[in-house]
Amino acid sequence: MKSELEAKVAAAVQQVFGVEVTVELTRPEEQFGDYATNVALQLAAKLQKNPQEVAETLAGHLRESLAEQISEVSIAGPGFINLILTNQALQGAARQEPQKSYEGQEILVEFGDPNPFKEMHLGHLYTAIVGDAIARLFEASGGTVQRLSYHGDVGMHVAKAIWAIRKRLNETANLQIADCFAGDTVVGHYYAEGARAFDEDPAAEEEIRQINASIYARDDEQINAIYDLGRDLSFRNFDQIFEELGVHFQKRYLESESTKAGLQFVQANLGSVFEESEGAVVYRGEKAGLHTRVFINSRGLPTYEAKDLGLSELKNQDYPQANKSVIITAHEQSEYFKVMLAALAEIDPPLAAKTQHLAHGFLSLTTGKMSSRTGQVFAAVNLLDDVRAAATEQFPESEVQQEVYLAAVKYTFLKNRVGGDIIFDVQESVALEGNSGPYLQYAHARARSILRKAERQGALDGAELEPEERTLVRKISEYPEVVDKAVNELMPHHICTYLYELAQTFNRFYEHNRVLGDPREQERLGLVSEYADTLRKGLMLLGIASPEKM
Repeated sequence: MKSELEAKVAAAVQQVFGVEVTVELTRPEEQFGDYATNVALQLAAKLQKNPQEVAETLAGHLRESLAEQISEVSIAGPGFINLILTNQALQGAARQEPQKSYEGQEILVEFGDPNPFKEMHLGHLYTAIVGDAIARLFEASGGTVQRLSYHGDVGMHVAKAIWAIRKRLNETANLQIADCFAGDTVVGHYYAEGARAFDEDPAAEEEIRQINASIYARDDEQINAIYDLGRDLSFRNFDQIFEELGVHFQKRYLESESTKAGLQFVQANLGSVFEESEGAVVYRGEKAGLHTRVFINSRGLPTYEAKDLGLSELKNQDYPQANKSVIITAHEQSEYFKVMLAALAEIDPPLAAKTQHLAHGFLSLTTGKMSSRTGQVFAAVNLLDDVRAAATEQFPESEVQQEVYLAAVKYTFLKNRVGGDIIFDVQESVALEGNSGPYLQYAHARARSILRKAERQGALDGAELEPEERTLVRKISEYPEVVDKAVNELMPHHICTYLYELAQTFNRFYEHNRVLGDPREQERLGLVSEYADTLRKGLMLLGIASPEKM
């Protein structure tokens, strides 16, 4: 409805004034109308006329040309034009779907990036939930989405963990490699031990560097055995968490796979894009207003930068028709990605142009920022366990505890703007009061309960609306516009804010308007049904279930 009206207002401007303009309708406070535009103010400067005069002329034309959709056109302030939809048009708007702006396009969304031999912490959990929600937004707009993950299965963090495991094997008689992992769901504590030794002991540092080289070369039988088992256990643990979250991937990429492609990328462009410096190969980011970064170190091994270049090429080979590639990570990698994409833009401009890095904030604790480098992390499984326990306590007899606890986790992450930091409050996340996932689930279940008690189906069918009914229909009609905004900005929090406001609007309506047994029962049942359906669709975009009962 919004885009249709914008086009019609622009056509009216062309017809009346002979001027082409881009019209943007906004949502004013309800007392002023359903839509508003400042196009008269824009035109006044071009036409050198009084904006009030321009607004009056245009409003008169709109009253005639939009009579089937607009019941009232008014002017406010210095020349703002307010539009009030007819009841029938408003109800039609409430049933519209979001625009299919990505129809026919293939979108790659890369997220969910915990590394083997390290703990899957809250940051990884946040990335997975945000990434899945953004993938759902692209799908809602008609896109074909490929969910991809990328994991650092080689590198110094792996060497540090393997060093600690070998140390334990050497110190304990008859200990087998499998024994080092017995009872473990993760192997992050080995990494923490190796990281400390690397920082404090020069001899250990050199041993770890040698292990790192052997991992790439696959030239040591014991290192290979430790590596293979530890990597498999790590991914098994990650997959269990992803499965519980309902997050899935079409393809998993590994750094060990992108290494060769990255090296070839860099070496093929040595002298043009990259240059040698003190035995390493670097990209001088200063020419792009950035900073210099190493892509191949002095030992001839690729850095993260080179591997990400290789990953870009691998994704391009696997999905050559992809129209867009979005990479989601924590914002501490923002400057890194700027340099990597600047280098890619010199090598393959079209590939760089369709690649976008989206950074989210940190999940902070009262003790400060988490550190996977030292091992002082809050594990993802610990948070999930804490919220699950709180949900069980909040809903001890409920059959939907699993759905409720997952809603609490996901909604707490997603209601915050991507890019901002979050402090997670477990009790607040499961509360039935306030802006929480369980609150919206309860709002949906409550509406479904009303519909179950009714002895007939409801329908609005273009009926005249009472003022408070109209307010609710107006709020429902905002849904496709909110989804469009969330898609355009890749910001799921717009969906959360809208759903919370929608539930509050319904509560105010229901507080003063009886549904069952009222002379307007049929119309109001139809309104309750459309409200519940809108809640369900919005929660689905967030990856949150909509229980029928709670």
